[in-house]
Amino acid sequence: MADPADRVPDNIEGHWFVDKQCIDCDLCRTTAPDNFKQNEEEGYSFVYKQPESDEEIELCQQALDDCPVEAIGSDGD
Repeated sequence: MADPADRVPDNIEGHWFVDKQCIDCDLCRTTAPDNFKQNEEEGYSFVYKQPESDEEIELCQQALDDCPVEAIGSDGD
């Protein structure tokens, strides 16, 4: 389970986040490309846009569910 206290620094403020467990596997960026980007220098993904529509929330939830290291989290509704 992703730790909200261990978020990567590039996450935009909001409920959805990526923590430091991320292994930069590309799953989230492929699943929800409108919400996740890569920090190439540091080798991790991060939330650069909080989901705004039901479709974006569903895709972010799918990325959270499928993340192989459970590095994606949501601490909101």
